[in-house]
Amino acid sequence: MDNKILRKLFLGFIHIHILHHAKEEPIYGSWMLEELHEHGYEMSAGTLYPILHRMEKDGLLNKSEVNVEGKIRKYYRATDKGVEVLEEARAKAYELFKEIK
Repeated sequence: MDNKILRKLFLGFIHIHILHHAKEEPIYGSWMLEELHEHGYEMSAGTLYPILHRMEKDGLLNKSEVNVEGKIRKYYRATDKGVEVLEEARAKAYELFKEIK
């Protein structure tokens, strides 16, 4: 399959994965990178951080800044809108994959 098509699909999965974790607890970029790598996604900070910023701008994530050992760490948490989008994405994925079997 064409790499561009796979990239678009995986970016959608990554958005869902971010919302899933940000719903459960606040996340930060380097932790999310490690989490995605554990699931086989090869991604750099230069790809992830713009996704987080766009999701914040779109109202899916809220950001808070915390001083951790003298450095500012940005934590992201899913908004109500983000949770709604996550739930809708899960439902649509469930229906789609149910039909594919």
